[in-house]
Amino acid sequence: MKRALIASMVLVCTAAPAALAQAGYEKPKTSWGVPDFQGYWTNQSLTTMQRPDGAEKLVLTEKEAEQLTHRNVYSAAEREEAGASKLDEKSSAELLSDKNASRAYNRFWMDPGTSYAQVKGEYRSSWITYPGNGRIPYTEAGIKANMRSSSFDDYEIRPLPERCLMSFTGSAGPVLGNGMYNNTLQIVQSPTSVMFLAEMIHDVRVIPIVKSAAEAKHGPNEIPRWGGDSVGWYEGDTLVVHTINSHPRQRSYITTKGQVTERYTRWSPTEIFYEFRVEDPTLYTESWGGEQTLRVSEEPLYEYACHEGNYALPGILAGARKLEREGRPHPIEKPIFAGVDVSDGE
Repeated sequence: MKRALIASMVLVCTAAPAALAQAGYEKPKTSWGVPDFQGYWTNQSLTTMQRPDGAEKLVLTEKEAEQLTHRNVYSAAEREEAGASKLDEKSSAELLSDKNASRAYNRFWMDPGTSYAQVKGEYRSSWITYPGNGRIPYTEAGIKANMRSSSFDDYEIRPLPERCLMSFTGSAGPVLGNGMYNNTLQIVQSPTSVMFLAEMIHDVRVIPIVKSAAEAKHGPNEIPRWGGDSVGWYEGDTLVVHTINSHPRQRSYITTKGQVTERYTRWSPTEIFYEFRVEDPTLYTESWGGEQTLRVSEEPLYEYACHEGNYALPGILAGARKLEREGRPHPIEKPIFAGVDVSDGE
């Protein structure tokens, strides 16, 4: 029954994109004869998982993409800080130090990309392609299950990214994410496994490879995993990865009742066409999914120096103690899911 469910789910995920690849493109193979995805890739882009306010459709014209780019928060920050490198006391005090209270640091340190992404040659307003509104179809339980912790009583209840344990963008997946920096992903293959290594905090997934969906077997449900319990196989020119049982503290896109199916297909010498489908009746009113383009990265992975033991946590905990001494409540909780604040539609 389990095998039949996996096989049927894969069939309805999305149409295999092999026929969609650029005409005449000969997809590379490994020395053992499977599609070759190895190398450094990036999904760096102003396009994010959900469609932003003001975008009414998935596919954008070049002019519409330029308009959204101009309105984007990173673009606005770049305009605001243009010319801020003047070596005078006023500029340094206002923009070249940590006294900029509206952001953690200056736009110079951010690397989100400069435009909206193109997928299959089309500008996209969101990675989500269904449902049609480009939004994650949360249930009420889905929103409540992903409330940001407002407690500062103990370091162990602070979010994992704050503790340098797992990235806040979920860049290794599933589903692959992107953020304001460190969007490079390394893929390494062997005959028996595939590894995805994300630059962001160096999250890693090592996925065993089997011959087909019929042979896919997962570990015991009692042992959740960071990045989920994934199994992969090849269908022609496509790598298919099926994932269940993500660790509940990960803020994954799925609970123990959910599953994610990912499909990777070489689209051109410099692109991988990536598809995903998310299913979880606990968190969502319906299944949802989408597409991304992974482009060859011009840079390798760099060290992500998440500074454990820095000033952040002692300061956060000290702030909580001060609030308690003054009899003041902790900040109000806000709904947040996989790095996306769902309380204000952004």
